[in-house]
Amino acid sequence: MGTGDRFEGKADELKGQAKQGLGDATDNDRLKNEGRADEAKGGLKEKAEDVKDAAKDLFGGNNK
Repeated sequence: MGTGDRFEGKADELKGQAKQGLGDATDNDRLKNEGRADEAKGGLKEKAEDVKDAAKDLFGGNNK
């Protein structure tokens, strides 16, 4: 659980970085802004997974 969400988050970040780079190269503000939004969305997904993992550890969801 969570690996897919982490992968999606990283994919969104990379997609955002690519869009920003393309936007910079073509002087396309819309593309740059979309890239920033994608990158932020990816970062939020990763942080949400960190919170889920911490809660699992705190409340004993990791039965070893």
